[in-house]
Amino acid sequence: MDRRRFIQGAGLLLAGGVALGQASRRAPKGVNGGGFYRFGLGGITAVILSDGQSPPGPLLPNWGANPELQEAFRRTLEENFLNPEATRNNFNPVLLDLGEARLLVDTGRGQAAGGRLLDHLALAGYAPEDITHVFLTHGHPDHIGGLVDGMGRPVFPQAVHLMGRVDLEFWLQNPSQAVERALVPLRERIRPVEDGEEILPGVRAVASFGHTPGHMSLEVVSQGKKLFVFGDAAGHYLLSLRFPQAYLGFDMDKARVVETRARLFRKVSEEKSLITAYHFPWPALGYIRREGEGYAFVPAFFEF
Repeated sequence: MDRRRFIQGAGLLLAGGVALGQASRRAPKGVNGGGFYRFGLGGITAVILSDGQSPPGPLLPNWGANPELQEAFRRTLEENFLNPEATRNNFNPVLLDLGEARLLVDTGRGQAAGGRLLDHLALAGYAPEDITHVFLTHGHPDHIGGLVDGMGRPVFPQAVHLMGRVDLEFWLQNPSQAVERALVPLRERIRPVEDGEEILPGVRAVASFGHTPGHMSLEVVSQGKKLFVFGDAAGHYLLSLRFPQAYLGFDMDKARVVETRARLFRKVSEEKSLITAYHFPWPALGYIRREGEGYAFVPAFFEF
């Protein structure tokens, strides 16, 4: 092949490669583990999306705040190969693709705060415009930070925004800086949701109050398969499960959240439901089983 024909051929291959790459970003063909984890749930495609991790930092007392349990918490963490002084935190929004509707559960921290949700959403084959519904479990910054861009515009412009009525009313009456930035500008787009309400076919809101005054989780059922999306209602994957009386430093109603966790852990363990929780270790998918006086998290087998 002469030099001219070689360059022409290489140019065609390069152009084809670029076109293929552009197409693949919108096609859900990526390999699990590239910032997302896709799995089937009956007739629903579920995708756990990583918003990234925090830098290493102290785990106690934020993730186990009971003063009388600090030494027991520390021993438990060390026995499970976690350094109490330097542990990373995960952030795991969830996408539920029902075909006609695509529901995003929580929006991460936002790109300005280092959030990776939009990057990993693209790798999973979706654009922000593809999202038809956004459900917010509660009003903390790492869940609502990705609602708006740097100009205050909605990141998911086609979506109906949903949030539990109790939590929505609380945060609008007691706005944090994150609420002022992300939630207030979209107030007219947000529809309040009640406990037990079916927001999409097979997707039901479940009151899980305590972490915040009106925290909501989701129960998803399709063709007999179940997934429980905890949000922050599950707490820490070791301490909140092993110690029934444990609470987090940022649980707003500590007595109520202990009751909520006991009720929900019992429910999903008896039903053998798949679960996902916002801060559990990536990809944050598995089961909860009874273990002694408490519970244990059992990760689902990872499938590429």
